[in-house]
Formats: sequence, structure tokens, C-alpha cells
Amino acid sequence: MDVSQYLEIFIDETKEHLQSLNEQLLVLEKEPENADTINEIFRAAHSLKGMAGTMGYKIMQEVTHKWEDVFSEVRNGKMKVTPDLVDVLFKGLDKLETILDNIINAGNEGDDKCEELIAQLIGFVNGGGAAPAAAAPAAAPKKKAPAKTAAPAEPAAVATETKSEDSSKEKFRQFKYADFEQHAINKAIDEGTNAFGITVYIQESCLLKAARAFMVFKKLEEMGTIAKSEPAVQDIEDERFDLDFSMVFLTKEGADRVKQAIMNVSEVECAYVSALSKDEVESATIKEESAQTDSGAADATATATENKPTATQNAAATAGKPVVNRSVRVDIEKLDDLMNLVSELIIAKNGLVSLNAQQDEVNHAVGNAMGPQIEYLERITTNLHQSVMKVRMVPLESVFNRFPRMIRDVSKSLNKKINLVISGEETELDRTVIDEIGDPLTHLLRNAADHGIETAEERAKTNKPEVGTINLNAYQEGNNVVIEVKDDGNGIDVEKVKRKAIEKGTISKEQSEVMTDKEIIDLLFKPSFSTAEKVSELSGRGVGLDVVKTNIEKLGGDVEVRTVLGGGSNFIVRLPLTLAIIQSLMVEIGTEKYAIPLGSIQTIEDIPVSDLKYVQSREVIHLRGSVIPIIRLNQILDIESTKGADDNLTVVIVSKGDKLAGFVVDNLIGQQEIVIKSIGKYIESPKMISGATILGDGEVALILDVNTLV
Repeated sequence: MDVSQYLEIFIDETKEHLQSLNEQLLVLEKEPENADTINEIFRAAHSLKGMAGTMGYKIMQEVTHKWEDVFSEVRNGKMKVTPDLVDVLFKGLDKLETILDNIINAGNEGDDKCEELIAQLIGFVNGGGAAPAAAAPAAAPKKKAPAKTAAPAEPAAVATETKSEDSSKEKFRQFKYADFEQHAINKAIDEGTNAFGITVYIQESCLLKAARAFMVFKKLEEMGTIAKSEPAVQDIEDERFDLDFSMVFLTKEGADRVKQAIMNVSEVECAYVSALSKDEVESATIKEESAQTDSGAADATATATENKPTATQNAAATAGKPVVNRSVRVDIEKLDDLMNLVSELIIAKNGLVSLNAQQDEVNHAVGNAMGPQIEYLERITTNLHQSVMKVRMVPLESVFNRFPRMIRDVSKSLNKKINLVISGEETELDRTVIDEIGDPLTHLLRNAADHGIETAEERAKTNKPEVGTINLNAYQEGNNVVIEVKDDGNGIDVEKVKRKAIEKGTISKEQSEVMTDKEIIDLLFKPSFSTAEKVSELSGRGVGLDVVKTNIEKLGGDVEVRTVLGGGSNFIVRLPLTLAIIQSLMVEIGTEKYAIPLGSIQTIEDIPVSDLKYVQSREVIHLRGSVIPIIRLNQILDIESTKGADDNLTVVIVSKGDKLAGFVVDNLIGQQEIVIKSIGKYIESPKMISGATILGDGEVALILDVNTLV
């Protein structure tokens, strides 16, 4: 069977299973007796084994098979979870991730056969079974029984009571055949073809029941014809069935050959094949006059014979699941294309709005006629934009999930006790931002673990808990998402940073004497700057925080540091919700138009020139208890202002974190939804310009980067 068409689904589902294993192993390390976690790991390994086997990836299948053996022993109480076992399992998880990367990038599993890892897992299985040998000596030789039959004792007991040839035949007595189905089956029997009633039972731990049923159908169709199935084929494809399904199969092959073909499909627990006679088929054929009666009787019989508690529970669980095809996986490039089309639609809408305003001046009647239509178009485009944005939004959980494992490994290598507390992972960000934010956050967390959290001995001297805590928190703030990486470590020693900066020649001694603490802390974001005394695996090379700052600024965000010596540090990252379409305030500076993102604006003030004050030779205003520095945009942008020296100032108060600044502009145009277009490919833009937009009249306006200007 050609399985290449399922490769993308296999990759996506394998990633989900590996992430689940990662999370569950972290729980298992802390709670080695947690039965739910043990069962969850067993199920995930079992599913991975089946998927890898179906796709033909033998190494992954073998590794997960050994995982399954290990957790089968743990589930049966013959083996305990130890720290050494957890370490080997994490090593195995890394191997599985490497194999998946090879499959994605090279189309194969790579050259590493994982023999050492497999030998270690086998060693645990053999060693784990030796302890209870005295209590059950007879069981010891049988310990190497086929792993795929290792399942909890309770389901096995139920299976012997309810899964039998008699119960299988009972299902066929309930079958109702239409006239054309009876005719086809009888004709086949008359021509010497075997008609078999088949019931197939899928293992309870199987997560892809529909896929297994499909493979059974595929095998059988190579040998004959499926005349009827219960449930219907469509219901089976949609996974609307319990753990068994039945069919009438017409073939020239014998019953043993048919059964063998079915049992060759993985995750099939058992199958019953029995011959059908013409009399059995004819007695169950639906007659038009008694169709309703027979149907009712069949339902009653089905209810009476449905006495399996496991089947009822599984049916309830299936009913509680979300409908399988309520969500789809979409290539991000397709979403980008959709966003580009929405962007062009918004530009066209802005053009109509502009044209309508001009038309209104020329012909008031025409303007009145167009006005409602323009408003309607504006509502539609805004709603369409919001809908597309929702499709592009992804919870930060997909990024945050990788960090508990990373902190676990880092704490072991540093010999520190660190607890990572994650909150706000449900906060959503544009998919484009999500793809880029992982590396900067990794640097910040490693930095907190290495530089921030002290060793247990150092923490004991300052009466701190032995276990250090790193908080990773996300929340929405206006049109931004804020991510905080906060630790309860020693904080940043400003004097030490100052000494290092002077030693490296980054600043002079005279400069250091007039610099504020914040300006000194900002030196940590300079390339090649590090306070580490020696180069280690984690730090000391001077790369990390400069990469963080560069990558976050590329996304239109910024980083802020707050620290208390002895009390820890807090790195605050602010990111825009989206990089495509934003609400902005359009302003004029001289004869040119500029856009200021609305999410950064606090208020707009009309300030008399007489209210201007000076602090350290800089213009400031005193506004509602705050001293706010004034930035004259015409001077920074080298544009001649249209305002007179004595005219009141139009000041747009903007914020960056907890800092405020006042942008002096000549005129306000109004609020407008704009499409951000990158200009990096065309001109060398200074950092104060974050992009450009096309206005309704075809003009190009530049977008000011508030973070850089403040």
C-alpha cells in the first residue's frame, strides 16, 4: 500500500505524541507511581509504534516497541520507575525526535540504529522482571511473551466473555439485507463463492480506529468483495463506531486465509470468520411491509445484547470527543496568501473612502448615495480581517510546551534545583510571530537558569528556598502580547556589569559615572558582552541577549529588564498581536503623512508653548502628575514644520512599557486601518521607521516605530 500520501499526517501526529511523551515523562519523574501517567505513556508509545510500523519506519517502531515493553512491565507491577530509567527514556525521546527530523528533512530515519538505547531498554525489562521472580517462579520463563498482547488484566477478562464466535454470529442474525444485497450474495453462493460473516475487534488502546478499519478493508478487497458492512462504510470512515465492526465478505479464499489477512493488520485484537448460508441471508431480508417492525426488533435485540461495560464506556467517550473533521491543518503559506488578499481589499476600501470624500464635495447627492455602501463595505472588510486574523492566531502553548524539558536538562547540567512555573499559555499570537519567538525565549530562560538562579548552597546562605523558581507568564495588553521571564535569583549586579564594560572598553570610566542603572543594564544587550567568568556549555560567549533583542525588534517588539540585586530579574518582552494589518493614527509632519500605531497611543494633548519646561536641557511637559519628555518629530525626520514658533503644540502621548513620551506633530488626519508593507527590500530604512502603507489616494505613508523613538 502506498503510504506516502499519509506522510504529513504522520509527521503532525508524531510531533503531538512526542510532545505528550515529553510532558508525561516530566510528571513521571516527580510522581513515579502515577498510574494515569504510566498508562498515558504506554498508549502514546503504542500509538507511535503502530503509526511507524504502518509507514515502514522500522527503527522508530523498534524503539517505541521497547518503550511499550518497559511500560507493560511497569503497569503489571513487575518493575518500578527509577531516576535512571527516566534518564534513559528522555534519551530515547531525543532519539525519536532526531529520527523524526531525519524523516522530515531527508525522507529516511538516518543511519543510527539506536542499538545502545534498545539494549538499555531491554536491560531494564530483564532486570525489572527479576525482582518478583520468587513470588511467581512459574511466570519467569514466560516473561518474554509477545509485548503487543501485554494489556491490563481487566480488559482481557471482559474479552473472553464477550468476544466469541457466538457473539459474532449474533451480530449477523441482526443484519437486515435489502433485496438487491440478498440477490448479490445468493448469486455469489450459487457460483461457488464463499460468503463469510466477519466481525473484527480493534484493541482498546488504538487511537486511529478508522485507519485500522481502512487497512482491514484494503486487505480484504485484494481477496474478494465486501457486500455489506455494519456500521456503514461512511460511519466507519468518520470513526462513528465502537471497537468492533462486522461485514459480509464474498471470496474464493478459505476462512483461515481470510482470518490470517485480517490479523496481519496491527492493533487488531481478534477476528471471527463464519460461513453464511442462503437461508440465513433470506430470513434477514427486509420486506417493504415489515421494514419498520424488523428495524424496531433489531434495535431492541441490539440493546438487549449490548452488555459489555467497556463497550458502553468507549461509546460514551467517543460521543464526548469533538467531531473529527471540525478542524483542518492549513499550510501557513496559504494563510499568508489569504492575508495578502485581505490587505489588498482594505487598500481598495480606503481608496473608495477617499474617493467618496472627494465626490461628496463635488456632488452632495452622489456622496449621500455612496455613503451607506462605503460604510457597509467597511464593516465587511473589518469583519473579514478579524476572521482571517483569528485563523492565523495560535496559542503560545505550542511554544511554551518545549521549555519544561529544557529547564529540566539545564538544571541537571548546572546541578541546580529549578522549578519552572508557566501561566498564560492560552494567550494567542499571530502564527508568524509564534514561529520566530521560540529562540529568544529559549535564550532568556537559559539565561535565567544560568545567571539568575543561584546554587542550593548560595540560596541557603540568603535564607531562600532550596529550589529556585522561574516564572514564564504571558498576557494580552492592548494590541500587544507581553511575555515575562521572571526568576527569584540574585538579580543583576549593576556594579559588576559596569566593571566588565570598562574592562572590555565598551564604555569609559567617565561615561560610567554619569550613566543610569538602566543604561548600564542595557549594555547586556550589546554583541559579544558577557558577565560570565568562564565559557561554559551554556554561557560566556557573549551571544544570547543581543540575539534576543535583534530578533524581537525584527518582530516590531521590544525587551525591558527590571531587576533587584538579591531579589531576582524580570525580562519583559512586548510583541504586536499581528504583523499585517493594524489600526493607526494618521498625522501630518510638514507636508508629509505618517502613521502611528494606535495601540501605543495613550492620549492626544493640545499644549501651549508656555507649558514647556526643561530637564537636563531636554524639553518636557508636566501632565497629570507625570513628567513626559517631548520629541519633535520634524527635527528627527528633518522636515520643515508648518507650525509657527508660538502656536500651541499638538502632542501625541505614546507609551513603551511604563515609559511615556510626547510626539509633536503638525496636524491630525484621523484613525485608519492600514496594511503594513515592508520597505527593507527597497531602501535602507532607519530603525525609527517600521514599514510603509498605501493610503486611499495612492500615496505612501511611513509607519513610525514607537519603541525605537521612545
